[in-house]
Amino acid sequence: MNQAIVLAQVARSFGDCPAVALGETVLCDYRGFAARVSRLAAGLRVLGLNPGDRVALVMKNCPEYFEAMYAVWHAGLAAVPVNAKLHPKEHAYILGHSGSRVAIVSPALAEAIGGVRDETPALEHVIIPGSADYDRLLDAEPMAVAETRPGDLAWLFYTSGTTGRPKGAMLSHRNLMAAVMNYFADVDTILPGECMIHSAPMSHGSGLYGLPHVARAACTVVPESGGFEVAETLRLIERWPGATFFFAPTMVTRLVNAPEIAHADLSNLKTVIYGGAPMYLEDVKRALDVLGPKLVEIYGQGEAPMTITGLPKHIFLDREHPRWEARIGSTGFPRTDVEVAVVDEDGNRLPVGEPGEVICRGDVVMSGYWNNPEATAASIRDGWLWTGDIGAFDADGFLTLKDRSKDVIISGGTNIYPREVEEVLLRHPAVLECAVIGRAHPDWGEEIVAFVRPRPEHSVTPEDLDTLCLENIARFKRPKEYRMVEDLPKNNYGKILKTELRKWAATAA
Repeated sequence: MNQAIVLAQVARSFGDCPAVALGETVLCDYRGFAARVSRLAAGLRVLGLNPGDRVALVMKNCPEYFEAMYAVWHAGLAAVPVNAKLHPKEHAYILGHSGSRVAIVSPALAEAIGGVRDETPALEHVIIPGSADYDRLLDAEPMAVAETRPGDLAWLFYTSGTTGRPKGAMLSHRNLMAAVMNYFADVDTILPGECMIHSAPMSHGSGLYGLPHVARAACTVVPESGGFEVAETLRLIERWPGATFFFAPTMVTRLVNAPEIAHADLSNLKTVIYGGAPMYLEDVKRALDVLGPKLVEIYGQGEAPMTITGLPKHIFLDREHPRWEARIGSTGFPRTDVEVAVVDEDGNRLPVGEPGEVICRGDVVMSGYWNNPEATAASIRDGWLWTGDIGAFDADGFLTLKDRSKDVIISGGTNIYPREVEEVLLRHPAVLECAVIGRAHPDWGEEIVAFVRPRPEHSVTPEDLDTLCLENIARFKRPKEYRMVEDLPKNNYGKILKTELRKWAATAA
């Protein structure tokens, strides 16, 4: 089902519920929100767009984001979410490759997008929320939700491009509805009047997890900063009941280690969903101690949005279980209606405990990559999505990720999983963040380098860390070099960029 139909149904049943808020202020209820979406959709069609045409959303987090997104679907078009923090050349590539005919662009990005119009020949209109052009679209007569089929393209999501150019994962209306229903099956319940606070980019996981909240008449709350600031986040939690967040693990770490959280009222906090990268065991324990039993972990990819495996709240609560630490350090078990396997390079299923590539299939999995049959053939084989992640199941069906296949370090012919080493380093009380990578070595193939960010006003020496490693893991797994850094490079979604760290490791400290 088209998500715009879901919105129309919610507006009929819960029209008076707050729909969109900026900071602490409600901007409109669901009746008004649905009416604006219907008019904006009609305005897009007046521009000459045809069913299936792509509309790029090059927008920072703002109240108009969901308005534009639902209008695109209402009009029978496909949304192309674009990370606002990308370089203009990256914007140009996505706009050009997707063939977007219209781009709805935040005011701060309008000049940059205007500067790449020559590289995006299909782009006919750049519309800025709040402008006269945008208001003219809203002046159109409302239209009924356009006819769409379940397999029609709805969300063309470009991957972060850590290896080469970004690829456009094609997600249909069926894929999105499967993800919404899976949320209700595995993640959480939602009541009208609760909310989702979008501190993470709405162009990514936070936006997708906003869909089930709209489906249950919860309020979409956009921070006035447009992003994640600890003090603002704590104020919004105090203001909004039933507050849910989607955070990258690094955001959770920043929140629970902030001094001001010691005096914050967290009683309105309902759920913190984290994903996008694994969270280290010590960070999970700290988050549970500070936030309480509010955590839900999800493992997914843009190609299977937020929906491969999950770790629900009750697993975090079961501290008496003999394998509690192993369980909360895992990514959980396969989500409802998703089949997950761990296989060797030939696709043979591996026994419990043996690491291999994680593959999955189900209604959430993309149909392929836009205009990229070679990448599609490499990633989708016999209906299975090959994730590129290395993991292993335990006897109870919990999946633990070892690493991305490209991040595995091979030293002296032995596989070393960086996360195992990182987990040990994070046990040191002075370590806030760390990342482990491999560096070329003439005799061993690769050697291990650890980048360590100490906690503020704390210090730690390489000797301290080396002793810690020798006490907890095999000697051959310990880093050969420890580099102390003020920060770790991250992409716009909070993931540590090991590609950059490999460049750092190649230079003298």
